[in-house]
Amino acid sequence: MEKGDKGFRNLIVCIGEIAIGALLLINPVGFTSVVFMVLGGLLSIWGAARIVSYFRMTPEEGYRSGALANGLLLLLAGLFCIFRWEWLAVTFPILTTLYGVITLVNGVNKVQWCVDLLRLKRPYWLVSLAGAGLTLAFGLMILLYPFSSTAALWTFIAVTLLVEAIADAATMVFETRRR
Repeated sequence: MEKGDKGFRNLIVCIGEIAIGALLLINPVGFTSVVFMVLGGLLSIWGAARIVSYFRMTPEEGYRSGALANGLLLLLAGLFCIFRWEWLAVTFPILTTLYGVITLVNGVNKVQWCVDLLRLKRPYWLVSLAGAGLTLAFGLMILLYPFSSTAALWTFIAVTLLVEAIADAATMVFETRRR
């Protein structure tokens, strides 16, 4: 069952990478605004839930919990994301750095997958190695060579996601055929 779960998770990641990559290629600004607004909605809901839970607590529990302050901060952060998503888009270089770090972490996880396949003596571990190498290279490129144009960077990120997804999908197909 564990092998099936890992394969299913990898498939979900591939589908997610393809979907996000395609959306970024089609409309990067629209995609960014939707991401920030959805994040804002989730933060607002979470904040409102914390505020409501505070008033349902006994005064002593509320005093110890800090739920009201947490709820108000989450609600304010959510509303900021919803109504001032443009400001967040302007801070794109910080987000790009974060994305580069996340891509590197993803690449390290793919190295783990590759080494697992090699240790299991699977013949297609080299495909996984290529995917891991591409992911690490893309992550380093994002961190080392920031682009001057946000649109160009979104396009680059979209292409990297699509290439990573194709490499991962190829690894899964070859691994499935092996069984």
